[in-house]
Amino acid sequence: MTLIVFLYFVISTSHFLTGSSIKSLLPYFAPYAIMAAGQVFVMVLGEIDLSIGAVYLFVPFIWNSVHNAGVPLLPALIIAIIAAAAVGAINGFFTAYVGIASFVVTLGMQLFLAGLTLVISHSTQITTPGTTTSGSMDTLAKIFGGNTYSELIWAVVIVIILQVLLSRARWGTYTVAVGGNKFSAAESGVNTRWVTMRNFILCASFAGLTGIFEAVRTLSANPDPTSASQIMFLAIAACIIGGTLMTGGEGTVVGALIGALFLGILTEGLNLKGVSDNYLDLYLGLAVIVAMVINVYVRRVRRGSGLGS
Repeated sequence: MTLIVFLYFVISTSHFLTGSSIKSLLPYFAPYAIMAAGQVFVMVLGEIDLSIGAVYLFVPFIWNSVHNAGVPLLPALIIAIIAAAAVGAINGFFTAYVGIASFVVTLGMQLFLAGLTLVISHSTQITTPGTTTSGSMDTLAKIFGGNTYSELIWAVVIVIILQVLLSRARWGTYTVAVGGNKFSAAESGVNTRWVTMRNFILCASFAGLTGIFEAVRTLSANPDPTSASQIMFLAIAACIIGGTLMTGGEGTVVGALIGALFLGILTEGLNLKGVSDNYLDLYLGLAVIVAMVINVYVRRVRRGSGLGS
C-alpha cells in the first residue's frame, strides 16, 4: 500500500521527488518510525502504551532542567532518558505486577505527564540545550537530530537493531510467546511479568529519545499536550498500518517503519497537492482503516482460511 501511494504522488505531483520535498518528509517520517518501533514491542504483547506522546513531550524539559542545574549536556541527556525509562518501568509494573489494564495505566500516565510538563515548564517554550537562537549547535546536538539526516540515520539504525532483537533474539521470542498465549508462555518457564515490564521500559525510552531528537531539530520545545496526543496516535497508527496486531502475538519493527513512511508520504503528498488541513486527519483515518482491512485479508489468505473464516 505504501508503494501504491508513493507511485500515485510521483505520477500526479510533478515536484514530489524534489530535494526540498524529501527534506520536509524526513522530519515527519523519522520520529514516528522510532516511536512506532518501540511501541511494536508493547503491542506484540497484546498491550498498548498511550503515554508515549507525553514521554516525548516531557523528556526535553527534564533535559533542560537538569542541564540548567549545572549538569553537562551528555550526562543531562542520559538522566533524561533514564527518566523516560522510569516512566516505562512504572507502566510495566502496574500492568504486569498489579494487573491493571495497560490502556488505563498509560492513559493515566499520559495525562499526568502532560500536566507535569506544563507545571515544570510554567507553560513556557524553552530553547533546546546545546542550541542557540542563532541556530548554531554543539557537536552533541548535531548528532542528536541537529543535522538534516541525523534523525533518519538514527531511525534506520534503531529499526534494524530492534527488528533483529524481535525476530532473532530470545527477547523477541519471549515477547511473541507472551503475546500469543501468556499462560502457555508462563508454563514454559517464561517470566511473563518481566518480559512485559522491560518492553514498556524499551517503548518509553525510545519515546523520550525521539523527544530529544525533535527538540534539537526544531531548536525548541513547546509544552503542548495536543502535539503529544497527536504523535502518540500516529505512532500507533504506523504500527497498525505496518501489520502489528493489537490483540498481540504478531508484528514487525520493519512493518512499523513502512507504516511511518506511508504516513509521511501521504501527509507530504496531500500538502503538495494543496489539500486543506481540515481533510488531512480524515484521509489518515481512512488510511488506517483500509490498511487494517488489507492486513486482515492478507493474513487470512496466508493461513488458507479465506474471507469467510
